[in-house]
Amino acid sequence: MTTSETGPTAESATAPWGRVDDRGVVFVRDGDSERQVGEFPDATPEEALSYYERKYTDLASQVGLLEQRARRGAPPAEVARAVSRLAAALESPAAVGDLQALRDRVAALTGTVEDLSAQRSEEHRAQVEQARADRLAIVEEAERLAARDPSTVQWKATGQTMDALFARWQEGQRSGARLPKGEANELWKRFRDARAAIDGQRRAYFAELDATQGAAKEQKERIVARAESLAGSSADPIGAYRGLLDEWKRAGRAGRKVDDALWARFRAAGDALYAAKAESRAAQDAEYGGNLEVKLALLEEAEPLLQVRDAQAARSRLTGIQRRWDEAGRVPRDQVRHVEDRLRKVEQHVAALEQEHWRRTDPETKARSEGLASQLNAAIGKLERELADAQAAGDRKRIKDAEDALNARRIWLDAIG
Repeated sequence: MTTSETGPTAESATAPWGRVDDRGVVFVRDGDSERQVGEFPDATPEEALSYYERKYTDLASQVGLLEQRARRGAPPAEVARAVSRLAAALESPAAVGDLQALRDRVAALTGTVEDLSAQRSEEHRAQVEQARADRLAIVEEAERLAARDPSTVQWKATGQTMDALFARWQEGQRSGARLPKGEANELWKRFRDARAAIDGQRRAYFAELDATQGAAKEQKERIVARAESLAGSSADPIGAYRGLLDEWKRAGRAGRKVDDALWARFRAAGDALYAAKAESRAAQDAEYGGNLEVKLALLEEAEPLLQVRDAQAARSRLTGIQRRWDEAGRVPRDQVRHVEDRLRKVEQHVAALEQEHWRRTDPETKARSEGLASQLNAAIGKLERELADAQAAGDRKRIKDAEDALNARRIWLDAIG
């Protein structure tokens, strides 16, 4: 009811936006008119106005809060619902204050909602594009893994990578933008197919690996059994063991734990063989120690022959030494090369003496040497005469040529003795 309908009454309290009459009825100035908002008969006029002003303050707080939410980018639909609710609440509220100002602020939020809707639509499109790019990257990485040669794949790392890709896919499903159903299904089908291909490759690889390792295990078990049976063999156990080692290398892998266990047995069998051989050699070396002393004494007798130049005398003495050398028997293995090399040096010296003696005493060789010596002596006599003539004439070139030719033939003569 407005004042134009009832007329003013005696006022007991007034404010910029409302008043209270003497009956405790509270009015608000709303635009160009005044309307009753309630009654507060059992309170003072100031208390009545304060009560309805607080109601206005509550409405103003709701409007301010909605403005803040709109500025912070709240979902446009939520802002629109809040605008509609506040606009209805502000049509004829039981409150005292500048109601039109609140209505104007709420009306201004309608444009903000439109801006937010446009912004949110653009953001949504960007989010969809990002989600599409993320999903496509996941799918392409999975397909790249599925396309590799299974024989080159490190399956543990590949499994971890696929688990991480699947986790990224699930996270995109939970928190990312939703893609159109058809597109999402197509990408999921590609990812699922790549994942299934990798799982199939892995199962096939490990099935083949199990078969290969099983065969290698059986072969290595046979090799180990043969190695363990070599102990006490009368043949060449070390040579046989080395042959088994070559077979072991060709047998392939049987799995790390199995390989380690079988290798420990194989190596233990070899250690036993080498230990037995070392023990046998030590016993032999002890047995052959006396033989070594005899041969060292023979070397003391043989090595002075290196100073002898008489081939027959050297051969006679060396033959006796060689006979006693053979009768002395074997020496420790680590001394064989040393003593044999010393004796061989003497043998080579005597053989050289014999070769030289034969060369000088062979009739055919001697005849050829004497004929050549005669020719060289004749040539030397002629060259000496030519040198004398050149010296008498003072011809330096003829002197040099004659001296060079003379020196060469004297060297040849010395060479044939």
